[in-house]
Amino acid sequence: MQIACIVEPILYQKVDMSILRFFEEFPDEQSCRSHFKDQREKEGVICKKCSYDEHYWLKGKEQWQCKKCTFRTTLRSGTMMQSSKLPFRMWYLTLALMTMSKKGMSALEMKRQVGHKRYEPIWYMMHKIRKAMGQRDDLYQLSGALEFDEAYISIGDKHIDKPKRGKGSEAKQNVAVVAESTPLEDLETQKTSRQCRYFKMKVLGDHKAQSILEIVETNITDSSIVFSDKSASYVDIGDYVETHIQEKSSKEITKTTLQWVHITISNAKRWLLGIHHMIKGKYLQSYLNEFCYKLNRRYFGNGLFNRAVIALAKSYG
Repeated sequence: MQIACIVEPILYQKVDMSILRFFEEFPDEQSCRSHFKDQREKEGVICKKCSYDEHYWLKGKEQWQCKKCTFRTTLRSGTMMQSSKLPFRMWYLTLALMTMSKKGMSALEMKRQVGHKRYEPIWYMMHKIRKAMGQRDDLYQLSGALEFDEAYISIGDKHIDKPKRGKGSEAKQNVAVVAESTPLEDLETQKTSRQCRYFKMKVLGDHKAQSILEIVETNITDSSIVFSDKSASYVDIGDYVETHIQEKSSKEITKTTLQWVHITISNAKRWLLGIHHMIKGKYLQSYLNEFCYKLNRRYFGNGLFNRAVIALAKSYG
């Protein structure tokens, strides 16, 4: 497990991608396939049969052959593209449109933009990309001074929480939100401020303390300092981190101690409502994966496209 750093090492050729640059770099299917091959080789191709990591490239077959057992691996095998019949260029174009837009794009609009006749394959492909993004962020834990709270996000599952009829009847899903905020002290004024760094948002199965502790154990290092309100579900967080500081929930706390988690919650709700409208609870984590992946790499600019390609090349379905 890597710790507290989502600034991924620069081990790959940087592609500062814009939509015009995309069509120049990837004019056809073969250019996308060649690029994906290069990314997979940089990540390392592992034999599915014997786990050996050295291969020959069979140009005529467009497959890798294991030097040890001769087992062959296709370009898509072991990645999120496995079993997909969509062209590589459609995957690349979809990925480019998802990463170049700060606000994101719905599957219906994506279908129009890429010129595909059917909605379902595009919707499925976008969720596979979001899964790859989530797996990439799961490689990292947050550390330092952290803000922890929960959000209640409206979803389309009417059976959850048994909502009443009429206004306000939509179901809500509980989500744990963690923000890595670093205290900064001004040397002249001695005033302390907080700077936002990285985030995690994880859907909770229930409201019990055990679910909260599982999120803490998996996503936060034990050397961290966690700030939260005085929810009964948070009382044991201190057993998993260096220090746990609880303050009584109030409007002032949401603007100071828990400032960044509440800003993030508001932005996530606005993003979900504006782009995806009402979504089903079982897909909420997928959408949050995309939101956090792009938020954590908000300073990457157009270079985010190439990072997302790496996530696709590395992830396993």
